[in-house]
Amino acid sequence: GKKPLGIARAAAALSRPVMGISRDSQHKRRLTGGKKPHHHKKRKHEMGRQMAMTKIGAKRVHPVRCRGGNIKFRALRLDTGNFSWGSEVCTRKTRILDVVYNASNNELVRTKTLVKNAIVQIDATPYRQWYEAHYGVVVGKKRRADDKEEEKKKLSTRSQAKITARQEGRQLDPNINSQFDTGRLLACISSRPGQCGRCDGYVLEGKELEFYVKRMAKKKK
Repeated sequence: GKKPLGIARAAAALSRPVMGISRDSQHKRRLTGGKKPHHHKKRKHEMGRQMAMTKIGAKRVHPVRCRGGNIKFRALRLDTGNFSWGSEVCTRKTRILDVVYNASNNELVRTKTLVKNAIVQIDATPYRQWYEAHYGVVVGKKRRADDKEEEKKKLSTRSQAKITARQEGRQLDPNINSQFDTGRLLACISSRPGQCGRCDGYVLEGKELEFYVKRMAKKKK
């Protein structure tokens, strides 16, 4: 007898060749608007792959064999990265807490997707600890006088001289200081998590920080 309509459709779909993701320019028109002739089918070297759509979570990285036997590292989930504080020349491994802005697509913010040039919030603790040890100055939340006295360590004359010398050129951006209060710093991802399997970047400062704070404030309105 005849096959039910649903089964027939499913069988037809399975028999059809599956369309792959292609990066070719065969299907595009010429600059003048004319159509190009189709003189070959899809080729392996024109192949594309699905997006990594890296999320925040316990580290999960898959190796992908590429053209020429090279290997890409497709990060599916990451929760830490190396972020550089440029003006202080301080790089620390820290936790990635949230995605707050993406110039290309708001959907990537909603789904907390880690991509290059996304603006993220990172844990400020490693940087605060370094700053306090390097300059001997407490940043962030103002502590009680009793706590400060308890935490004061006796330094050698040489160490004290070093810290005093560092005080001369010290200048902390007020915007970064206010971020230390919240325990989170704004940073920009400069690596490509879907290609190299890492989520590294730099802490936002100066004009760039001001620009992104304004953009985020505008989006909230």
